[in-house]
Amino acid sequence: MTEDSRYGDDVGVVTVTYFSEDTIERFLDTLEKATEREVKVVVADNASVEGALEEITRRRANVQLLDIGENVGYGTAANRGVAELDDRYGWVVVVNPDLEWEPGSLDALLDVATRWPRGGAFGPLIHDLDGTVYPSARLLPSFGRGIGHAAFAKVWPANPWTRQYRQETGTPVERVAGWLSGSCQLLRREAFDSVSGFDTRYFMYFEDVDLGDRLAKAGWQNVYAPSASVMHEGGHSTSQASEKMLKAHHDSAYRYLADRHRGLAWKPVLAAVKLGLKLRLKLETR
Repeated sequence: MTEDSRYGDDVGVVTVTYFSEDTIERFLDTLEKATEREVKVVVADNASVEGALEEITRRRANVQLLDIGENVGYGTAANRGVAELDDRYGWVVVVNPDLEWEPGSLDALLDVATRWPRGGAFGPLIHDLDGTVYPSARLLPSFGRGIGHAAFAKVWPANPWTRQYRQETGTPVERVAGWLSGSCQLLRREAFDSVSGFDTRYFMYFEDVDLGDRLAKAGWQNVYAPSASVMHEGGHSTSQASEKMLKAHHDSAYRYLADRHRGLAWKPVLAAVKLGLKLRLKLETR
């Protein structure tokens, strides 16, 4: 927290739900053991079984349910959840509800933040149910890495473009990354405000890549903090609309590249990228 920050040092947690009734209680239970601090939780609900989340959240004094009433996407819902927090909350965790916290993991993230005064976002080590570490701190996509990764990741997983992009080599160490997985990030509120939060044009996917890029351009750092560890079930919400989510992924990938490559010289390249993404989507949804 900088000396002239308008915010206090309290911690708020914002989780975006979409028919997440069967995971949210475990999420909240494990969060209680992740920190010794009092935290406020905002559940920003895009959709749920009627009455289910009201029943779950009513039993917890530190949890607020924000009923959005429609599926506005991840970034927009997260922004609305953050806006519910007053100026006491200088730290905000934006996190998926199908995640389980390891004991002490949020305190470990906050501890890392004290060592990085220009850190704007901090991401823990994320592992799957079987213990496999997910590559949650990556380089920013470029045309070369992006095309190589998109073309070969499925048929040649160990290709050099994917390995470079996913940054999977070696033992996980605390370091600056290009971007951090949006499934769990601790955000310095001052930094989040400086870039106006998530770009609401991204319905799903790449909103975390875009945020990491904009934070870095604003002078903040995206810090990978593997001393903190969480388990992510993954894909719970998106599995309910897989074809729609695949299209959203491809649309967001194109938006990210188009936003960063403007001008007439890039139009033929972007047209080729759009065609390639369209063909890839057709193949994946056959």
